[in-house]
Amino acid sequence: MPAQRADARRNYARILAVAEEEVATHGADASLEQIARTAGVGSATVRRHFPTRRALLEAVFRERIETLATRARELAEADDIRAALLDWLGALTVYSATVQGLAAALLRDGELDPEHANPCVDTLAEAGEPLLRRAERAGAVAPGVTPVDLVTLIAGIALATQHHPDPATEATRLLHLTVAGISPRG
Repeated sequence: MPAQRADARRNYARILAVAEEEVATHGADASLEQIARTAGVGSATVRRHFPTRRALLEAVFRERIETLATRARELAEADDIRAALLDWLGALTVYSATVQGLAAALLRDGELDPEHANPCVDTLAEAGEPLLRRAERAGAVAPGVTPVDLVTLIAGIALATQHHPDPATEATRLLHLTVAGISPRG
């Protein structure tokens, strides 16, 4: 694939920066037309760089999702694997609850869609798998729990608390209520 022209790279960066602001303000339903206007480009330019809304959202969240994935990989080596898993779930919960649009980006039509790839979910699930399996072997998680189960749980908590005055605190409280269901040790 040929390298992008300098103006195309600038447009991409400008569109992405504006999209980050718009999604932070308006969530996953941020207007693509408003993003184009604010970025100073046409709608066709936005569509050329991001053919779908999902592609744009994935780009907006990519860096932070990768940070959470890196954290999961680091925690997979922790001595107290239960505490490590709960640390990662807590970080994912707070981030999902405080960043407008992330929970919606993790879901397709209200649920995770196993038939279609979702890079946000795939990255989190792949990174969380070793952490989760180690916790399962240690008896810190009920057998059969999957990384996608955990991402679904967190996305649901984030959606349920998105209009709360303090979504991160409420989401964390709800996560603690669910821990007994995924982690048999209290």
